[in-house]
Amino acid sequence: MTEIRSKARHRRRRTAFLVGLPLALTAAGTMTYGSAFGASAEDARPLAAAADPAWATETADGFASVDALGQKGTYGGRDGRTVTVRTLADLERYATAAEPYVIVVAGTIAMNPVGKEIKVASDKTIVGAGTSGHIVGGGFFLGPGVHNVIIRNLTIRDSYQGVWNDKDHDFDAIQMDGAHHVWIDHNDLRNMADGLIDSRKDTTYVTVSWNKLSQNNKTFGIGWTTNTTADLTIHHNWFRETEQRNPSTDNVAHAHLYNNFLEDVAGTDIASSYGNYARGNTRMLLENSYFQGMRNPVTKDATASLVQRGNVFSGTSGRNESGGTAFDPRAYYPYTPDKAADVPALLKTGAGPRSSIGTTTATKAAAATTLTVAKDGSGQFTSVQKAVDAVPANNPARVIISVGPGTYRELVKVPSNKPHVTIQGSGGSRKDTVIVYNNAAGTPKPGGGTYGTGGSATVAVEADDFQARNLTISNDFDEAANQSLSGHQAVALRTAADKVVLDGVIVTGDQDTLLLDTASKDRLGRVHVTNSYVIGNVDFIFGRATAVIDRSVITLKKRWNGTSAGYVTAPSTAAGRKGILIANSTVNGDVADRSFYLGRPWHAGGDASLDPQTTVRNTTLSAAVKTTPWTDMSGFSWKDDRFAEYRNQGPGAGGPSGDRPHLTDAQAADQEVADWLAGWTPGA
Repeated sequence: MTEIRSKARHRRRRTAFLVGLPLALTAAGTMTYGSAFGASAEDARPLAAAADPAWATETADGFASVDALGQKGTYGGRDGRTVTVRTLADLERYATAAEPYVIVVAGTIAMNPVGKEIKVASDKTIVGAGTSGHIVGGGFFLGPGVHNVIIRNLTIRDSYQGVWNDKDHDFDAIQMDGAHHVWIDHNDLRNMADGLIDSRKDTTYVTVSWNKLSQNNKTFGIGWTTNTTADLTIHHNWFRETEQRNPSTDNVAHAHLYNNFLEDVAGTDIASSYGNYARGNTRMLLENSYFQGMRNPVTKDATASLVQRGNVFSGTSGRNESGGTAFDPRAYYPYTPDKAADVPALLKTGAGPRSSIGTTTATKAAAATTLTVAKDGSGQFTSVQKAVDAVPANNPARVIISVGPGTYRELVKVPSNKPHVTIQGSGGSRKDTVIVYNNAAGTPKPGGGTYGTGGSATVAVEADDFQARNLTISNDFDEAANQSLSGHQAVALRTAADKVVLDGVIVTGDQDTLLLDTASKDRLGRVHVTNSYVIGNVDFIFGRATAVIDRSVITLKKRWNGTSAGYVTAPSTAAGRKGILIANSTVNGDVADRSFYLGRPWHAGGDASLDPQTTVRNTTLSAAVKTTPWTDMSGFSWKDDRFAEYRNQGPGAGGPSGDRPHLTDAQAADQEVADWLAGWTPGA
């Protein structure tokens, strides 16, 4: 393996998270005024002329590096212009062009219609900008003769149509029919209606490396041909919770598989059918890979040749086969495999999109624009909502709304077409800047009807890449004074977006304080709450988002009549997604001992397909937590969903039992903060 590819492994330690109370925030630094917004930036623009970053000059290893068929290795669009795209129209425009391009995907692009596969032309690099490049609901198609293509550092996801063994929707992440010289590297591919990767009809000189492939049935199929001509290298890929084709290789002349990690986690909805499969006349060399919990980890047809060496099998069962003769990959390209024992740790930290790929000084967002809000009129605006209204639609760069000390009694909504917004208090404490209102679910609306739970939010966030820092968001609805009102749920903050950061904030209310939602049931919504306080009593951290409460304090509050009884979480997680993780935090409050549950399953609308999840780990629990900390909700048993603890401490902690499940060490290794964030590094 060359020096460049060794660097591309991006080996890093799993982040160590501190345990304890949040530290007081330091006073905010002096905020400078940004320039006027002016005209919108182009959705696709050339990068400034500068020294090429390392990722832009990297070329494929493995069979994709071999000179053949008139092509000298695989280097993608390196010889063309670099453009940045944020829309489907621009992505398709450049991907299908005759000229070479490096296409940097700097945001989430939804395919329309769902299942659309962009027909990529030769000499292209399509690369995600850090971890921000997402293709949702479709993917890419490389047709006959297409060559010299790199697809790298992207998250391609969610074309799944609800049918597990789907015969009607051929919605792949990447499909190749008769292409050659293709490098698929450092991607996160998951939850598609058909294959994550289909390499078909004599597609050859392909390298698939450092990808995370997960949550899928027919994962990676190779073949659909009676010829035996294809050459592929598949190395350092993490197959996790995938049923079949991991990969399946049919009539492949040279299939070199090494340093892959195939993992089937016990107790999940997806069970492996088989792992690596050599079919037809395939010749396969399988070495230094790690198989964890897989059924039928290695399978071969009688006509295939499959040579194994140096693999590790842990907790596997069923067929594990080899036989025949293979080939020497070093006759085609150099490589140096890692030790099989090191593979799980390597891939858990190194597979999937990297923040260092697809970004340069030139591709980073423009300097943040700062808008100022002050009650006394000394800022540009006197209300937070007026500042949000001033942010242009589809703003390409971060906008910081710096809010001066004071109490702002108003409703604030950040709509979905205004991403990259930060609302930040400029005082020395998170208590200095307060946004507050008092709507409840049953509060009458001026135009008729009531607000409902979600509509009661003081602050509603529907835009991706939102941040709130150094302030308080409150709903001060007075339950005691409104006993005749039906619907006392009163949300302080509702998020329905992806990549939401809440850092150094106080979110306070009574019932349903913090609603962590997603834009729709099939959309991912990740939220990272850190160094913060969340205060409430009934279901006050709830919703279907993939949410982490990290290094924070969850404060239990008595109810309006002075009694102590409540529930911390009410997750409404979609099946196959992660729910609420409370980690490295403290749960306490001035309430009676053994009066609060840690959670209960919210099957919103009676939806039995949901699979609510709360995990509480490495957290200090006060005596307020019940000895049986989980309970049923609306006829749904918590035991049918996902509720667990791990290594908690304090007087509210307790040992494992049928009424108090604990994660094993192996299960806990897959339920860390980094697993919840799924390749996203908040603040990167």
